[in-house]
Amino acid sequence: MPYDLTAKLVIGISSRALFDLEEANRVFETEGETAYRAHQREREDEPLGKGTAFPLVEAFLRLNAITDSPLVEVVVMSRNTPDTGLRIFRSIESYGLDVTRAVFAGGTSPHRYLDPFKVDLFLSKNPEDVQEAVNCEVAAAVICDPPQGFNPDERQIRIAFDGDAVLFSDESERIYNDRGLEAFLRHEKEKANEPMAEGPFAKFLKTLSRVQSMVLTDTRARPVRIALVTARNSPAHERVIRTLRTWGIDVDEAFFLGGVSKHEILRTFNAHIFFDDQQQHTDAAQGLVPSGRVPYRAG
Repeated sequence: MPYDLTAKLVIGISSRALFDLEEANRVFETEGETAYRAHQREREDEPLGKGTAFPLVEAFLRLNAITDSPLVEVVVMSRNTPDTGLRIFRSIESYGLDVTRAVFAGGTSPHRYLDPFKVDLFLSKNPEDVQEAVNCEVAAAVICDPPQGFNPDERQIRIAFDGDAVLFSDESERIYNDRGLEAFLRHEKEKANEPMAEGPFAKFLKTLSRVQSMVLTDTRARPVRIALVTARNSPAHERVIRTLRTWGIDVDEAFFLGGVSKHEILRTFNAHIFFDDQQQHTDAAQGLVPSGRVPYRAG
């Protein structure tokens, strides 16, 4: 019987999101592929440092230890060749990560393999690969540089989402951008009982909610804690709550900030990762918590 990925939470992650490959990447960009290949071969036995998404991946894999069958599968999806990918797998082994599957696409984008691996979330430092994933309707984000001194919670996975253009469609955000705050608030009040359309991370949120329900029912002890961190405030909050209720989603925490800076909230929440569509917010947050920017779908 083939290994079935359909019932699992599958995370596709690039080698640069999982590990610190910035030195090697500079060699590639300044000296070319031959020098890069030599650089990696010479250091095959040197474990790579941890990348921005390493704490998130490590935390998700810990879920598999508390269930009868694995809930989470992590697949490395890299532009590396199989030859240069050897250092990646040796680093995985050195950290004791239960990651056994990989795509080494040999200089091409690995996005073509998201569907065969049933990927729910794709994280990469390559904006082109992330854009291709989003265009294929996969939840994906461009991973920012890692925060210094980040100390993740080891008992609970903490994930924070922006709302509009991330969990929800960008319809309301377009009204705000095109017509201003008053028009936005009027629109949201009029549509308060009308659920918003799903955004690029809606399906991933629903999968996370399913994982929560499969592990523990006590909300205080659940190993995954979800926060909504949005610039919305009253009266635009009501449509958000009613939309989540329609989806059958009960987030653990919600922050309706109304223009208050997000990054201090994220520091206190201690997110393993924060997803936002606006670079100004990820730029402010990335020094405090791991962050990922969600691009708009092309077309």
